[in-house]
Amino acid sequence: MTHEHTHEKIGWTIILNIIITVSEYIGGTLSGSLALLSDAGHNLSDVTALILSFFGEKISDKKATKKHTFGFKRTEVFTALINALVLWGISTYIIVEAINRFGVVQPISLGIMIGVGSIGLFGNIFSVMILNKEKGKNLNMKAAYLHLFYDAISAVGVIVTGIIIYYTHFYVLDIIMSIIISLMIFWGGLNVIKSSLHIFMQGVPEGIDFNKVEDKIKKIKNVKTVHDLHLWAIDSNEIRLSCHVCVEKVKNSDDIINSINKMLLKEFNIEHTTIQLENTDICKAEAV
Repeated sequence: MTHEHTHEKIGWTIILNIIITVSEYIGGTLSGSLALLSDAGHNLSDVTALILSFFGEKISDKKATKKHTFGFKRTEVFTALINALVLWGISTYIIVEAINRFGVVQPISLGIMIGVGSIGLFGNIFSVMILNKEKGKNLNMKAAYLHLFYDAISAVGVIVTGIIIYYTHFYVLDIIMSIIISLMIFWGGLNVIKSSLHIFMQGVPEGIDFNKVEDKIKKIKNVKTVHDLHLWAIDSNEIRLSCHVCVEKVKNSDDIINSINKMLLKEFNIEHTTIQLENTDICKAEAV
């Protein structure tokens, strides 16, 4: 999938979610439904997230320069973090509003609530389908996809709540559903925030076992020991490795480096490495 196709898909979902947001805000205001207004708020965060994702993808594609030697790939992670924090802000606002409404009987126009909720549901399902193949591309696209996925679920909640209220007149369900939606939004952003911060702190990439990488390098022919091993991620896809390797004195050291690189690519999908080979004398000096 080309970057141009990704940008085009994000563009279409932005337009679609602007329409959904406006519809649900007007519908929520006219109907008096907090659940519908909370869904409109979530959709507004979707629009923000998608716009950030769009520009995040654009900037991430920029080439490395002499000033930014790693390029701008970490923009993707920064954008994902902002998106997740926006989710938290929206969910907190909705919970506060829901608490303020407890004990207050709020008349709700169920026809508008269910009708507009249905528009939001179909719009979000279509948006999820558009970005479904992109969600595994990187953390940024995962965050954008999560916005849409959870909003589709919350739209279902709005519709179901409206139907139950229609038959039971239990209007407090509208407030309860808005809190459930908010907690779901909050939880959805948590994993993205944790993953983003882990990358920023240059932690060992998720799914990579540090000890296993070290042991595999030691098993390469003519390798004696490994030290100063570092594993980190530039973005949610690109893993980097650097290390010092103490080796036997050999005629062609390139063979050792090639063997290590082939193993790292095959076993751990690591293709960006910096490997410093050291002979016995240097290894002894660094061991002191």
